[in-house]
Amino acid sequence: MGNLRALSCFILLILVVFTTARPKSGPDQKCKSGPVDLVFLIDSSRSVRPHEFETMRKFMIDILNTLDIGPDSTRVGVVQYSSQVRNEFSLKTHSKLENMVKAINEIVPLAQGTMTGLAIRYLMNEAFSPGQGDRPKVPNVAVIVTDGRPQDRVAEVATEAREKGIEIYAVGVARADMTSLRAMASPPFEDHVFLVERFDLIHQFGLQFQDKLCGIDLCSESEHGCEHLCESTPGSYICHCLPGYRLNADGKTCSAIDLCAEGKHDCQQICISSPGSFTCDCNRGHQLNDDEKTCSPIDLCAEGKDGCEQVCVYMGPGVFRCECTDGYRLNVDEKTCSPIDLCTEGKHGCEQVCVYVGPGIFTCECNEGYRLNEDEKSCSAIDLCAEGKHDCEQICVSAPGVFTCDCNKGFKLNRDKRTCTNMDMCNTVKHGCEYQCVNTPGSYHCICPEGQLLQEDGKTCGTCKSSNIDLVLLIDGSKSVRPQNFELVKKFVNQVVDSLDVSARGTRVGLVQYSSRVRTEFPLSMYHTAEDIKAAVLKVDYMEKGTMTGLALKHMLENSFSEAEGARPASHNIPRVGLVFTDGRSQDDISEYAKKAKEAGITMYAVGVGKAVEDELREIASDPVEKHFYYTTDFSAINTIAENLKLNVCPAESQGEVEVKDPCACENLVEFQQATMNSLDQLTQKLASMAARLEQLENQLLSRK
Repeated sequence: MGNLRALSCFILLILVVFTTARPKSGPDQKCKSGPVDLVFLIDSSRSVRPHEFETMRKFMIDILNTLDIGPDSTRVGVVQYSSQVRNEFSLKTHSKLENMVKAINEIVPLAQGTMTGLAIRYLMNEAFSPGQGDRPKVPNVAVIVTDGRPQDRVAEVATEAREKGIEIYAVGVARADMTSLRAMASPPFEDHVFLVERFDLIHQFGLQFQDKLCGIDLCSESEHGCEHLCESTPGSYICHCLPGYRLNADGKTCSAIDLCAEGKHDCQQICISSPGSFTCDCNRGHQLNDDEKTCSPIDLCAEGKDGCEQVCVYMGPGVFRCECTDGYRLNVDEKTCSPIDLCTEGKHGCEQVCVYVGPGIFTCECNEGYRLNEDEKSCSAIDLCAEGKHDCEQICVSAPGVFTCDCNKGFKLNRDKRTCTNMDMCNTVKHGCEYQCVNTPGSYHCICPEGQLLQEDGKTCGTCKSSNIDLVLLIDGSKSVRPQNFELVKKFVNQVVDSLDVSARGTRVGLVQYSSRVRTEFPLSMYHTAEDIKAAVLKVDYMEKGTMTGLALKHMLENSFSEAEGARPASHNIPRVGLVFTDGRSQDDISEYAKKAKEAGITMYAVGVGKAVEDELREIASDPVEKHFYYTTDFSAINTIAENLKLNVCPAESQGEVEVKDPCACENLVEFQQATMNSLDQLTQKLASMAARLEQLENQLLSRK
């Protein structure tokens, strides 16, 4: 404020000069305006005549005489200009009045053009520079005296000079242009612009403000008209505005500075203006960064400020929407999700059964007996008969996913509900019976007239009697046989025994049971009567477990037909017969020992029931296979096989020894009696068997009716 007051006082001092245009002496007549840096900028163009230039010399000297000249009070510099600019002396050149007066009197005019703008730029950049003696915080005052129109632009450079704090007084003489003067001068113009008609009237510049120069505070003692603030200067005053406001062109009123409207801000999005300042803000969905200038989009999803239960979808700055993962549906609150049960909602398209797998997921299934189609929606009934996925022997009757078996006319469905038994094979096949064909369930057998025996071919009849043989029976005791069927197997064995002439010198019988292992129930040498053998058979325990037929054949070959176990020496030519009875596939290899047994001269018979494998049976049986291989589907029919099975070898065919017996010997009479009794027993059993078959045939005839 002190500097501004000094500046005002200095200007007033200038205006007082023209009261006399003579130097004044005495300290009381000096204007104590305080420190001021004053530079005269005088026009010395050719239009200024010599006597007019002398008037300007006297004008400057008279003003200096009113000032308190000194290095710590008022400093003065003089610059003249025309087409060029010349510094006559700077602010630091002279500190005494007499030296300044001498330098002014020695000035030689340039007498060229009028480059006022160039001069003002020099004034701003050089004359008021620290190097030329300008002091900081001391008012800078420039007095420009010109008599013509500038030949260059002055408005812009003058504005720049004023903005740097230089207070400019523009004094125009004669031909000076008022517009140019106002463009150069500081506001208010009525205090800083002067125009006189002739150079000899220039002293009026000082006379007009003589009363203001020294100590008069125009801000407090006059109607200055400043809207906000008034600052007194030497001989004048300056209007100022409050922070955030700008002084208008009239030099008195103020307007709020709208930095936003003027684009003098660095807000990225929104500028909020207040006088002389601004704050930045952001558009919706953006937030102000720490620099308080730039904005960043608000991603509520990334910040976890969305409230979505499952999926947040970024839609734009500050905008999002909630979604649900597959299988879930957005609730009314548009935040939470609920699992979708398409089965319950009936949105599945399944023809029969919809199975909920998880949220939004299902699979279609079908009721039992139906199959899912390729569309994975509809179902088709499973026709196992048409697809051949059944094991009916003759007729398959289909229902969805299941089937039942039936038989052709003349056949009966067996207990397995799969296979059929021909109930009248005698009339449906070429049985070849020489005498008579008798039907059995699923088979038949031939019989001979009284007094004749059925031969080994099972069809022809003859008068051949039994011969002596060594017979070993291998019976299957695996778990597939089951206890009740194993009892039938033992009955089968006893039926075979009944057909034989058992004695120590006649036929010998040994029994071997096998499953996962092999066990000799009794060897060939143990029993010599049919009754003993049959009693021993009934006491045999069921082994269960697996079916190792190959192991049993090996045991028979290596042990059962050894002399140690009762087999008669090979030199006696007693036929050796092996009979294998099984109900299923062997769990080991049979080929090796089936072959070795036959190569050893053993006549092999193979009897199969139920799931016995025909190929294995045929491999075991001796040639011709048809005479040594028997099969039935049901254990209940094995008695028929026993009746048809002829293991005896007729004398004409037998290569065994023939004993000539003395009929009168006692032991031979006893043997004959025993043989006769055995034959009577056998006939009795055969009659009972025939009676049972007749009853069975009668039942079959009744069932057909």
